[in-house]
Amino acid sequence: METLSHLSLGFGVALTFKNIALCFAGCLVGTLIGVLPGVGPIATISILLPITFGLDPTGALIMLAGIYYGAQYGGSTTAILVNIPGEATSVVTTLDGHQMAKQGRAGVALGTAAIGSFFAGCVATVIIAALGAPLTKMALLFGPAEYFSLMVMGLCFAVVLARGSILKAFCMIMLGLLFSTVGTDLETGQERLTFGVASLSDGIDFSVLAMGVFGFAEVLRNLESPEARDVVKGKIGRLLPGWEDLKQSAAPVLRGTFIGGILGILPGNGAVLGPFASYTVEKKIAKDPSRFGKGAIEGVAGPESANNAGAQTAFIPLLTLGIPPNAVMALMVGAMTIHGIIPGPQVMTRNPELFWGMVASMWIGNLMLLVINLPLVGMWVKLLQVPYRLMFPAILIFCCIGIYSVNNQPLDVAFTALFGLFGYLLIKLGFEPAPMLLGFVLGKLMEEKLRQALIISRGSFWTFVERPISAGLLVVAVLVLVIALLPSISKKRDEVFTE
Repeated sequence: METLSHLSLGFGVALTFKNIALCFAGCLVGTLIGVLPGVGPIATISILLPITFGLDPTGALIMLAGIYYGAQYGGSTTAILVNIPGEATSVVTTLDGHQMAKQGRAGVALGTAAIGSFFAGCVATVIIAALGAPLTKMALLFGPAEYFSLMVMGLCFAVVLARGSILKAFCMIMLGLLFSTVGTDLETGQERLTFGVASLSDGIDFSVLAMGVFGFAEVLRNLESPEARDVVKGKIGRLLPGWEDLKQSAAPVLRGTFIGGILGILPGNGAVLGPFASYTVEKKIAKDPSRFGKGAIEGVAGPESANNAGAQTAFIPLLTLGIPPNAVMALMVGAMTIHGIIPGPQVMTRNPELFWGMVASMWIGNLMLLVINLPLVGMWVKLLQVPYRLMFPAILIFCCIGIYSVNNQPLDVAFTALFGLFGYLLIKLGFEPAPMLLGFVLGKLMEEKLRQALIISRGSFWTFVERPISAGLLVVAVLVLVIALLPSISKKRDEVFTE
């Protein structure tokens, strides 16, 4: 009954005209950036952060959340029609989705992806509503030592689940933590790592780093790729799957929802791994695995459901514990901090309208996405024909205007460009920037909790192992790292990420 009263409060907040409009705007922009290859949700949310300053916190987060799960929907359209994943999580959909399109079944593939995504999104929102209150009550038992250990565990998961080398991911985490220490020490008033630059005395601006490393760098990376687009020339066909298609898709949708929902909660790259895990499961249990890669509808239904379930359950650790499980959620933490909201278990008790308003808006958003995606397929196909050379200068101009409007400082634009070059260099050297953003976002909070724990224990580091919850979290962190470093596991991990 308590959850129902909370949900009625949430729908009361989400169903105001302003929040419905912001949810629709977020879903529409999310679908658009999912459809247009080369501009992911991380870059888009980084670019749009300055716009949210003029909004109330609930409206801002409803819009940003809509962009994130809207991009998952839009990414499947590009994957099926053009054979280019509009979003990292849509990579698997290209394998069978585009083959279905070539066979004249593009409409069925798009319809199956939309229905699977809608179902998974609704189930994931129910999970958030059900787990929200119990997890928040558990989190209230956490002291500074437990929070510090929880963040250490989260960063260890991020290292293990990041794409590529574990050592490179570890270096990125440490670099993010180092960037978070730039500025004035809140306790001593001493400046750290500012090198005499006055504008760095308040630290590196979150939106400057995010927009540089993900916005500018992403544009530079895409400019070196050739403009080859294999847009399906034939008719889209009917969008609603037939009875036989629905029978074949039902079980993969259920399995994909479960797999994606579980993996989405994991810190690191869990939400991205969901579609890959779902595809692997479907191929292994299929009676005829040779059908996969040749237009098997299960290869679209399962991964697309996992994709959307993971995107929404990623909000659970963010809203209940204040720990971002991936780079997009790290941007959400940045948005909450900008609006003066401290992420964590207090969000539900101090800002119930924000928490339950966001949860309710996800149901509304999923319904909107079903309406936005299927009837507007023709428009999305037209947009796919826009040349990159016209799109990217507009993105860069928009980035510069947005970043300048934050503090009205021309130096911020220069720093963003610098971080853009740095991000591009990282990509070229095989480093994934996402763990760095997680380290940067958690760095200040980790330092604060570490100091609080040491003050309470009078400088004793044993407090982290004497407290049972803290010790348990640290043991899990160490075990995850040790298991990932075992030669046999490490080899399998590399194979999974290569595939």
